[in-house]
Amino acid sequence: MCFGGGPSRKEKEAAAEQRVEADIAKREEVEKRAAQKREDISEAIEGRTARAGMRGGRGRRSLFRAPSAGFLGRFD
Repeated sequence: MCFGGGPSRKEKEAAAEQRVEADIAKREEVEKRAAQKREDISEAIEGRTARAGMRGGRGRRSLFRAPSAGFLGRFD
C-alpha cells in the first residue's frame, strides 16, 4: 500500500537543518530579551537610588550628626 516508505534522506537532512536554524534563532531572541531585561533592571535601580538621595532614604537622618536636634545636641 505504501509506495516508497517515509521521507527521503534529503528531506530528513533539510528538516534537521531547519530545526538547528530555528533553535539558533530562538536562542538569539532569548539572549536579546535577557540583555534588555538586565538593562531595564539596572536603570530602575539607578533611578531609585538617585531619587533617594541618601543611602537611608529621604526621611532618615542621623541622630548624632543632626544640628541641635540630635542626641548630642541635647547636652550642649
